[in-house]
Amino acid sequence: MTSELARRDWMSLLAKAPAQTLQSLWQATGLDPEFSWLRSPEIGATMVRGRMGGTGAPFNLGEMTVTRCSLQLTSGEVGHAYIQGRDKAKARIAAIIDALMQGPQGENLRATLIARLEAEMLAAKSKRAAKAAATKVDFFTMVRGEDQ
Repeated sequence: MTSELARRDWMSLLAKAPAQTLQSLWQATGLDPEFSWLRSPEIGATMVRGRMGGTGAPFNLGEMTVTRCSLQLTSGEVGHAYIQGRDKAKARIAAIIDALMQGPQGENLRATLIARLEAEMLAAKSKRAAKAAATKVDFFTMVRGEDQ
């Protein structure tokens, strides 16, 4: 796996993480690096596009609110965050983690924060899948004697 692919994965995980979970895991690290804003957190909208059946012509589905920011650590690493919604604090934390993941603390953060975040999100996904599976209805057809 290339480093760019790994970065894409952790940025996706940070963007999808519940704000409370990300906040508590971040506070548990005890890190508070110095940084300067390249782009302070700002709220905007983006157009969400869709395709019928995944292969049809693209169409505009609607707009979605996003928060984005970029920062640079004093050590030089640059972190970015794009998240759904209007949570500037979550965007700030995600950008700091993105920057730290590119430096010497990356492996430590991967083993502690990223791994725990991924485990919690997989557990939540499994719980949702199990709940949905409990409502599954199997339809079947019985052959009647006159239909032969």
